[in-house]
Amino acid sequence: MSYEFIEYPDRDMLAIDLANQLSDDLEEALHHEDRVAMAVPGGTSPGPVFDDLCGSDLDWSRVDVLLSDERWVPEDHERSNTRLLRQRLLVNRAEKARLLPMYAPKPTPEEVLPELESIIAPELPLAVVLLGMGEDMHTASLFPEADRLEEALLPGSPILVPMRAPGAPEPRITLSARVLDGALRKHVLIFGVAKRAALENARGKSIFEAPINAVLNGAKVHWAE
Repeated sequence: MSYEFIEYPDRDMLAIDLANQLSDDLEEALHHEDRVAMAVPGGTSPGPVFDDLCGSDLDWSRVDVLLSDERWVPEDHERSNTRLLRQRLLVNRAEKARLLPMYAPKPTPEEVLPELESIIAPELPLAVVLLGMGEDMHTASLFPEADRLEEALLPGSPILVPMRAPGAPEPRITLSARVLDGALRKHVLIFGVAKRAALENARGKSIFEAPINAVLNGAKVHWAE
């Protein structure tokens, strides 16, 4: 497994440079396709990247944006990743992009999987994916001890997998490793010494111990302290 590790002097420089790389990747993909799709993480880390990316001079009307994973909560919930996307990425020039939903108002994700997958399937493979990583070496909602991790990591996995994990207060829905790893351009964003140590610790481990390993090959890892 090989990936490119890029170290930045500070987080501001990382955000600017990564936003430029994502914009370039999308621009290149738009030269070849009528529409392109990009998957991005939730959480607070990518916020500054989104702040820069949303101003990129792209034909955003031909870009589909979706989350790599989502908590099964309504969009107006404080823990909703969709809410973050609407506030920080789908604004400025990027407000013309189309958001592919990862949530529907049903009690469990299992009830609407076919409908959500039917929206995403025509837009695959992803042109670009941006991922994060936890100190436990998870990415998206591929947690080492999650209930359906094996299903999500297998080569024949579906597009979407519902996921419940220890310590996660609500169910999740996640793109499978097959879909994430199938992106034409892959980027991983991590901050801090603990996550850099976790990345090193993932070396040689199985994808079940370190799910990040399922998507690292050929990726660019962007790190700042």
